[in-house]
Amino acid sequence: MTHTVLITGCSSGFGLASARLFLARGWNVVATMRSPDAGLFDNHSRLLVTALDVTNAHSISEAVTQAITRFGRIDTLVNNAGVGLFGAAEATPAQVTQQVFETNTFGVMATARAVIPHMRERGSGTIVNVTSSVGIAPMPLVAVYTASKYAIEGYSESLAHELATFGVRVKIVQPGLAPPTSFAAKSGGRRDDLLPAAYASFAARYLASMQKYPTAYTTETDVAEAAYAAATSSDDKLRYPAGADSAMLAQLRQSLTEQEFMARMRTMIGW
Repeated sequence: MTHTVLITGCSSGFGLASARLFLARGWNVVATMRSPDAGLFDNHSRLLVTALDVTNAHSISEAVTQAITRFGRIDTLVNNAGVGLFGAAEATPAQVTQQVFETNTFGVMATARAVIPHMRERGSGTIVNVTSSVGIAPMPLVAVYTASKYAIEGYSESLAHELATFGVRVKIVQPGLAPPTSFAAKSGGRRDDLLPAAYASFAARYLASMQKYPTAYTTETDVAEAAYAAATSSDDKLRYPAGADSAMLAQLRQSLTEQEFMARMRTMIGW
């Protein structure tokens, strides 16, 4: 039987690459986005492009219903939709923080909540939550973004235990830094009002250091492959670093003492 995956945030970047990869490997694909654009894909009987806004409960419910009606089941949910934010924590208004959490944290929880009963009743399924390498190694000037992703790291690990008894697996994909994606565009770019003058010198050194990164950056294909590996795995592996930089950070975190790791990170970010 052909498996079905529902992926959020498929208008570009990791979501679009993941939808295309799953489709190429024989899956039924429900590619969702806030404003559906079927032109992103070739016509295919195994493809459904539909609207889903992770901040809108009705939109989530409608997309899940359409997926089940069209393909009979949802085997895997890939929670990919997200927004970025670059700026100093002290300058980030509560309203902006709330907006980031609405998509990156509460949106993931809401979409998972919508498919869990379906998977639990069937006794199988996989939920793949896309977080970030900041879940491995938090970086400066993205504290709010990091917090929103860290929350999903904890949520996913707890949920993995909670749903295992029903045959439902939970996985985490941790993409590294991927400059070609629309992270900056979705966050409104580098907002000057979120970078007070006191941070200018440090921000300049940090951004310059990112141009001399010790590994290759993450690609959209890296993340799509990691999502596919997570979806098709039958073991208890929870976290899937995606990209050379994410894998490097995971290795450093595991092999160094906390003091050594903090010192290494500060050297890397130009502190």
